[in-house]
Amino acid sequence: MNNETNKISSQLIELFENIMKIEQKFIEKESKKKISMVEVHTIAAIGIDELSNMSEIAKRLQVTVGTLTAAINNLVRKNYAERYKSEKDRRFVKIGLTRQGKEIYQIHNKFHSELAASLTKGLTEEEKAGVVKAISNLQEFVERDDKKENMHKVRMEK
Repeated sequence: MNNETNKISSQLIELFENIMKIEQKFIEKESKKKISMVEVHTIAAIGIDELSNMSEIAKRLQVTVGTLTAAINNLVRKNYAERYKSEKDRRFVKIGLTRQGKEIYQIHNKFHSELAASLTKGLTEEEKAGVVKAISNLQEFVERDDKKENMHKVRMEK
């Protein structure tokens, strides 16, 4: 790795760690509630506009339904989420956010909006396009690596 690549790598590591720390502090300060980032990201995956089933949410979070069940039980217990059972088939359950859950969802979105705005503050349109390109490159890397991991899991299950 050359010097610039080393510097970027170090900055990314430090940045990701710091974002998670300040994100949690921001959400706890704004909501006046103690909440973990796992809970926040589960709330974000549930979504605010419509009810979702467990499989949909688990897919968004890239976890098993079993793992998600424990997280949802916790959110229901803390009054951030509710289960809605189908009248036709009681085994079919949808998950939605309570008023408290929606508040956390909105605070989480506010944090990410402020984060994005701070990233591009004072940049020209050309520089903003460069940031978009760099983030797209990073996203492609993450998605490519995720696809490789999923292909490996499928091979291991066979």
